[in-house]
Amino acid sequence: MKTDANCIFCKIVAGQMPCFKLLEDAGTLAIMDIYPANDGHCLVLSKEHFPTVFDISDEAFTAVSYSVNRVARAVNQALSPLGLNLIQANGPGAQQSVQHFHIHVLPRKPGDDLKLNWGVKAGDPDTIAAVAEKIRANL
Repeated sequence: MKTDANCIFCKIVAGQMPCFKLLEDAGTLAIMDIYPANDGHCLVLSKEHFPTVFDISDEAFTAVSYSVNRVARAVNQALSPLGLNLIQANGPGAQQSVQHFHIHVLPRKPGDDLKLNWGVKAGDPDTIAAVAEKIRANL
């Protein structure tokens, strides 16, 4: 299993750093975020070190997705938030805080003032079509 000796999440997975553990299985670990944006803010990580979504194996991504679903349902049941975001960031432009693949399970409440909403405004259809073609060419 790939690890990074300097990665805080790898240290948590290895038991070298404490955490508030929620769920653990062969490929994933779900923990409470110790810098929560809202009460109930959780993280689901791959146990193996993959810096971003571009690096993670299909098997590890599947395992994380399964655990995210379980944790999100548990958060919803336990806290009854009015909404919930699943957030996964890749690289400095997306403000990825730890270079280890993880997904935030983030309960939301009115007025929490988190800056995750970009608003709704129609895009230019020609631009959308051109970008879609570029993406399709790489699938």
